[in-house]
Amino acid sequence: MKPLSGVPQRMTRSGIRVLMEIASRLPDVIHLEVGEPDFATPEHIVDGAFEAVSAGFTKYTANAGLLSLRQAIVEKLARVNQLQRDVRHVIVTSGAVCALGTSVLAVAEAGDEVLIPDPGWPNYESMVLLAHAVPVRYPLDRAQAFMPDLDDLARRVTPRTKALLINSPSNPAGAVFTKEMVEELAAFAERHDLYLISDEVYEELVFEGEHVSPARYDRDGRVISIFGASKTYAMTGWRLGYAVAPEPIAALLEKLVEPLISCASVISQKAAETALRGPQACVETFRRSYQRRRDLVVSLLEPDGLLATVPRGAFYALVDIGTSGMDSDTFARALLEESRVAVAPGATFGPQARQYVRISFATQEQALVEGLTRLKAFLAKRQGGRA
Repeated sequence: MKPLSGVPQRMTRSGIRVLMEIASRLPDVIHLEVGEPDFATPEHIVDGAFEAVSAGFTKYTANAGLLSLRQAIVEKLARVNQLQRDVRHVIVTSGAVCALGTSVLAVAEAGDEVLIPDPGWPNYESMVLLAHAVPVRYPLDRAQAFMPDLDDLARRVTPRTKALLINSPSNPAGAVFTKEMVEELAAFAERHDLYLISDEVYEELVFEGEHVSPARYDRDGRVISIFGASKTYAMTGWRLGYAVAPEPIAALLEKLVEPLISCASVISQKAAETALRGPQACVETFRRSYQRRRDLVVSLLEPDGLLATVPRGAFYALVDIGTSGMDSDTFARALLEESRVAVAPGATFGPQARQYVRISFATQEQALVEGLTRLKAFLAKRQGGRA
């Protein structure tokens, strides 16, 4: 029999999903491993979806998405991101992951190099490999609050480098890039003739500072911005994301959507339209809740030096397990088996995170406190009683 494709065989499964599957088979686990809001989708959004179904929105849409949703996105871009765009620049996809994957496919091909963050979401590497391109990690260091070092970044650029992928607010560190950093990254991409893919799915979950889209500084049409409904509106299962790109790139994204998904679910599109055009109080309610939980995490971990950095956005924190003498995979599995707490092993985000595990604080406060208390007790046993 002829061999199967080598590309998926070279891809590494996300350690987050591996731990999630193991945890699903165990009783009474406190789940801190998956980045998913614990809130229900707001009622007015669900009602909007039901109304759409009753009105007959159960068919295919254009590959790029419903015109009414794309117009709502254009209005949101002006209101939230200070970006003046039109519907030609907006491509709706089945989740932000699809927007990211098609963006990589649109700019990179066999042999091209794509700079990806380390630590960074594991799927970035997989997406680059699926394009038959080469992922090149650039380090985000604790000493620099997990923001890029432009000098180091420049040393990693070669004649084959095609694109730079950035993520702010970031997963897994919760870093929020400063306005100055974002402007410098846009200039860096222009200087080195790179496409800039900006993952901004946590854009509205900022506790300190502000979220700034690098597309604000795009002078020659090289920035692709990725957004989604999942985190902002607690709509992970609705699978609705979108890419905003210069027109030539957007045209390629539209072509790529057709053979991959045809179009995003029309019901989800109408729900997202309701979310964007409806009351926005829920977004601030979610943000304030995550900030309270973030503060809980800081109060429990920072006094003992266990927090890699104070998260300024998103809903993740990196916990330093360096004193345990265990690698992050072993630590995460042992913590799950012995203490029934599920966390994500840092190594799945890249070599820079090997001494950490990632926790998600998108969970109820009581469970969060109990989970972190167990984690600290587990770690104390492994380091001679030091908490």
